Amino acid sequence: MNIPAELKYTKDHEWIRVEGDIATIGITDFAQGELGDIVYVEIETVGETVDRESIFGTVEAVKTVSDLFMPVTGEVLELNSKLEAQPELVNKDPYGEGWMVKVKYSDASQLADLLTADAYKALVGA
Repeated sequence: MNIPAELKYTKDHEWIRVEGDIATIGITDFAQGELGDIVYVEIETVGETVDRESIFGTVEAVKTVSDLFMPVTGEVLELNSKLEAQPELVNKDPYGEGWMVKVKYSDASQLADLLTADAYKALVGA
């Protein structure tokens, strides 16, 4: 299981990469493995401000549909348009080409509440 040390994580299995005031968000390798083959990613929150821990979209796998929870409050600037035609990128490369949204976060103090890679490993038993 891949859990990059430079990222932050949530208990809901999202990851976040912070670059300046922009955060790139996706689901973890653990989450995509648990979901199985992802067949559809639905995110209709571009241009909206989404509060931390609110739902910003859904991921549909062969067996189930799972909500996506926002790790930090912010405005959704961009979604990964590749996922519309290739949702399997989330399975193949969850931390790279399988990213989901880019967000301009509004409260940097919320970053301190996220899990480190080690804390996330402990959560999932890795």
